[in-house]
Amino acid sequence: MKKIILAAAMLLGGLYANAQVKGARHVILIGMDGFGAYSFPKADNPNMKQMMQDGSWTLEARSVLPSSSAVNWASMVMGAGPELHGYTEWDSKKPELPSRTLDKYGMFPSIYSILREQKPNAEIGVIYSWAGIGYLFPKAAVNKEVGTHDNDTLATTEAIDYIKAKKPDFLFIHFDQPDGVGHNIGHNTPEYYDQVKKNDALLGQILQAIKDAGMWDNSIIILTADHGGIKKGHGGKTMEEMQIPWIMRGPGVRKNNQLKSSIMTYDTAATIAWIFGLKTPQVWIGRPVMEAFK
Repeated sequence: MKKIILAAAMLLGGLYANAQVKGARHVILIGMDGFGAYSFPKADNPNMKQMMQDGSWTLEARSVLPSSSAVNWASMVMGAGPELHGYTEWDSKKPELPSRTLDKYGMFPSIYSILREQKPNAEIGVIYSWAGIGYLFPKAAVNKEVGTHDNDTLATTEAIDYIKAKKPDFLFIHFDQPDGVGHNIGHNTPEYYDQVKKNDALLGQILQAIKDAGMWDNSIIILTADHGGIKKGHGGKTMEEMQIPWIMRGPGVRKNNQLKSSIMTYDTAATIAWIFGLKTPQVWIGRPVMEAFK
């Protein structure tokens, strides 16, 4: 038994020895598709607003252009914009431009690949509602992948089960809403705000699962989006389309702290890498959001 405990301690020591944030053992990234920062003043989203009080946040983070889905989900986890990673369309399944460099998985380097390379024993998961996410990460680098075919409730259930069973070091959870309502009915409509409220309830279930798993005190949770929207679309250059929420709470994160520094979506990958103490690729242009930490 002593040998088993010692081996486990050595494993955890290797995984967290280089972490930059004391007490941070897990990072949960939650992305909500089409969730414009403009919606916060009208939204009934108590769990999100509690995260803001408990952590650091801005409603002025920006997407890359075009303000569309695959382009920005790729940028969020790849630490760079489309000029470098090459994903340029709403539903890119592979780079339309040659990626500036490739990792051992044949893709542009991402938070998944550098975490797997530098901490081989890390438990990494991706649970997503929109099928397009499945083309934006190296599947061989993750332990758990679940696509739920536009079903955010199922994605929540899968995430809760995975959190409790495996206590992942890094987990990305993607919600397809409120983007669907934005396209079908419209942004900044009563129906859109009803959907944001539903998203907030799903977020609350995930936060409770993190607590139930005994991970709460050791988890940094980031909530953000790929883009916003205007009328029934997105992809353009309006602030309604480009400004996204960026909220982070957890050990080492300053509380009730409105961030003043410029934040781009590709800074998310850089921030996660910094938390884990990872060396980032030279081709990344993202910067860790240092203002958020004590």
